[in-house]
Amino acid sequence: MRAWILRRQGRDAETVVLRRGRIYILPTQLGVAYAAMVFAMLVGGLNYGNNLGLAFAFLLAGVGLTAMHHCHGTLEGLALGLHTTESAFVGRRVAFRILLANASVAQRARVEISSDDARAAPADLDAGATVESVLTIAAARRGPVPLTRYEVSTRHPLGLFRAWAVVHPDYRAIAWPQPAPRGRSPPAVETDTGGAQDRARGDEDFVGLKPFQFGDPLHRIAWKSYARGNGLHAKQFAGTDVTSYVFDWDSLAGLAAEARLSQMCRWVIDAHDRGEAYGIRLPGTTIAPNVGRAHREHCLTALAVFEVPAGHA
Repeated sequence: MRAWILRRQGRDAETVVLRRGRIYILPTQLGVAYAAMVFAMLVGGLNYGNNLGLAFAFLLAGVGLTAMHHCHGTLEGLALGLHTTESAFVGRRVAFRILLANASVAQRARVEISSDDARAAPADLDAGATVESVLTIAAARRGPVPLTRYEVSTRHPLGLFRAWAVVHPDYRAIAWPQPAPRGRSPPAVETDTGGAQDRARGDEDFVGLKPFQFGDPLHRIAWKSYARGNGLHAKQFAGTDVTSYVFDWDSLAGLAAEARLSQMCRWVIDAHDRGEAYGIRLPGTTIAPNVGRAHREHCLTALAVFEVPAGHA
């Protein structure tokens, strides 16, 4: 069935709008029991000539057909697309944040997104609303973690039917290497003057004042300026030597490839937590020292997707 659906629909683009032809619907177990009850009422009414029983059976059958129509219509016209992905370390779960957009004037209730090993919480979409749904998938090994198939479904309004559609995207999140335990010291540091850390400031040359921001050291507050009624400012300095690390693949000779990547991952995390500038050097890849969250993710992603060249194992 999955292969047939994929051949019928093909791969999907970045944003998908669900049309009637790709929405499937079947009765649930409750729906089958409901149909059996209505059929029994119909047989009983015919057998005993009970017009009131027949009328009630037809009323319940109409309710079931109306529920089927609304269940199918809950998904029709719904737009889905990837908002962002969240990377994670091996052993944890990466996240795919998928946006559901309701462009119609009707509310869409209890819309669920699920894959083979993940299920997002049901979402209710008001008219014209956009809701984010999160699928988390276990990261068993480093590198890209694909999401190539997921379902969007609903049992609204009465749970008698389940309508669903299958989406075949090409989404990728990144699983970073598992960090090694702390203990091994990083390689020797490199020292430069004022260039490695863009946001670093030294303590040698006073260059002026800047508005105080939460997190600035208290000893740098310009108290005299504050006493004169000029507001709260912090002193800025420049011209100091800045130490930066370059974590080199070749400095870990004797370790297996995955162990080297795990150790470099640990060094990157620790240097980022200390606010120090750092870079990495892999066979064929060099990232210059820098600081910041984006730089941390850049380095970790380079470690995650690194393929060991022949002769460097």
